[in-house]
Amino acid sequence: MIDPHKRRVGRHFSEEEIRRARLAGRLLAMDFQTGPVCNLDCVYCPTKSDRRPHNDLSFEETCDVIFQARDLGAQRIDVLGGGEPLMHPGILDLLAFIHEQDLAIGFFTNGVLVDPETARLLHDNDVEPVVKLNSLRAEVQDRLAGTAGAFARIRAGIENLRRAGYPDPSHELGIETIVCSSNYDEIPDLWRWARDREIVPYVETVAFLGGAAARRELNVSVDALRRLFERLAEIDRVHYGLAWDPHPPIAALICRHHEYACTLTSNGFVQPCTGIDIRVGNVRHDSLKNILAESPVIRALRHVRENVKGACADCETAERCYGCRGMAYHVTGDFLASDPLCWRNPHHVRVERGGLESENSV
Repeated sequence: MIDPHKRRVGRHFSEEEIRRARLAGRLLAMDFQTGPVCNLDCVYCPTKSDRRPHNDLSFEETCDVIFQARDLGAQRIDVLGGGEPLMHPGILDLLAFIHEQDLAIGFFTNGVLVDPETARLLHDNDVEPVVKLNSLRAEVQDRLAGTAGAFARIRAGIENLRRAGYPDPSHELGIETIVCSSNYDEIPDLWRWARDREIVPYVETVAFLGGAAARRELNVSVDALRRLFERLAEIDRVHYGLAWDPHPPIAALICRHHEYACTLTSNGFVQPCTGIDIRVGNVRHDSLKNILAESPVIRALRHVRENVKGACADCETAERCYGCRGMAYHVTGDFLASDPLCWRNPHHVRVERGGLESENSV
């Protein structure tokens, strides 16, 4: 069996690789957001308010930034949406280009457009797809996707990837699941469904921005998140021989993104990550190297463990985890504040269906 937990720690990078990249101000990875254009209307989507492209980078401009990232040490490009990457013009050519540079590729998709030919092309280019799957129940998946028939098309996309050869020891396949009140009770079953098929489950807390900010009925309490993550850790330990320490925002995953990576938006802006949407520069006006070297925001986050505040600084897990900086930023306005949704934080926000106020279990 593929060991999915081992492959996820540090997004495939060793502690020593991360340390060297952080101290030298270099990269190990870069995220590329392809833009907001999408074929679904997910109720929690952070970018659903505006689905139009805005002065997007050309294919040539994007390739140039990937060259720059590679020259800074990047070994991996994660292609994200904000919308659906397979709706981005020339995306398959871009994946082939990244593959030609001998860079690893992560690819986050809703799966709807993954037909047999696309699945084969992804496999041929050593792409590691992660498909958004929030439920094994059609009515729940369709409701969260805001689109009738989405469940059937997503499952067809996953099956096309499996027929193309995913997963195997050289080609990881994942699913991404947002925890909300609609799917909370079934997530342990969804987790086992994925593990039994050697698919990596990415189960994460919903961010309080975009569509989710207006749909607070999706909220689950911090205590409910703790119980869920502890249950998933128990399932892994008992049934799959995998051990990990439960903490938000993503089950079984240690986020180290700010120590070695950055995010490039479709229109050229550089920001720390998808959760911290602070624009620190634009590659049309300056080099990626200069932007990263001169940004005080990037500098603070490269050394986040020395700069993080409050309970996250004093936490017993501080050597392994520094909390979700994106969640801290969007809830408190301070990307160095303690993670407001972590149950280890004695001052975590209290969540109820109407907002961030009082504790209310699912």
